[in-house]
Amino acid sequence: MAAFLRSKCSSVGRTLMGSLGNNLYGAAGSSVEAVIRPSHCDAISQMRTNLKVVDNSGAKRVMCIAAKRGKYGARLGDTIIGSVKEAQPRGKVKKGDVVYGVVVRAAMKKGRSDGSEVQFDDNAIVLVNNKGELIGTRVFGPVPHELRKKKHLKILALAEHIV
Repeated sequence: MAAFLRSKCSSVGRTLMGSLGNNLYGAAGSSVEAVIRPSHCDAISQMRTNLKVVDNSGAKRVMCIAAKRGKYGARLGDTIIGSVKEAQPRGKVKKGDVVYGVVVRAAMKKGRSDGSEVQFDDNAIVLVNNKGELIGTRVFGPVPHELRKKKHLKILALAEHIV
């Protein structure tokens, strides 16, 4: 069992735990490791994440190439760079285009200052140009009011429902 733990866990945890494992398992020379999660695990839109497009720009699905916010990923209201994977035949964007998008829904829980949490069923974006202006003219589905802090007021104005 100690060999199983050693192969599955990180070496960082092994150094943090020290010789605690030797006391638990005797003098077998094995150690117990802890899995340490890095601080960037709360990002939702990482590289190669498929996101649903919830506007009428013509794209249906976009794969995230990079997050403009940081090197680990994007959260609600952050801008990403993506590649269009599926598109409607006569839309404003075509398959293979590189586009910018604002994350408007995330499947990961987001805590609010009042203690409540917001979580959506899917990961979704709204396409924008490089200046931040919307490509589409409609936004489908609910969007969180956290977009107000990130200065995406046009998205909130066009949204069907603000959560």
